[in-house]
Amino acid sequence: MALIARLSCAAATCAALLGGCSTSSHIMLGNARPPISPESVQIYTQPPPQYEQIAHLDATSQASFAITGQQNMDKAIARLKEEAAKLGANGVLLQGVTDQQSGSIGTGVGNSSYSGNSAVGVGVGGSFGIYNKAVTGLAIYVPPPPQ
Repeated sequence: MALIARLSCAAATCAALLGGCSTSSHIMLGNARPPISPESVQIYTQPPPQYEQIAHLDATSQASFAITGQQNMDKAIARLKEEAAKLGANGVLLQGVTDQQSGSIGTGVGNSSYSGNSAVGVGVGGSFGIYNKAVTGLAIYVPPPPQ
């Protein structure tokens, strides 16, 4: 029973720490506008003909529990859109995508035996990195086309 209490306490602490991690941020370059819905934010890989700069954005997929690279990318882009929407930007000009190592997991096992005149030891181990996507962009306001 005490082991279960310790494990649930550890899980709660881990969740609190992950929840407290900042996964997006901005640096203002222009004037913010009234907030909009993140679904209204469009991602641009090339600059539109006319736009107004609002802020430089950074976002990561950290603490998203995504498994594949595409899921990590989707989460980072969603966070970029959320940050832009808070500032009233209806577009994000994507400027960079990188992989960011946020940790690693490793394990190892070993065994040894000995007898009167000899000893034998064997060990094996392995580890792998945990990677997140980090994206940067320019929050922009694209005016509606003239009619």
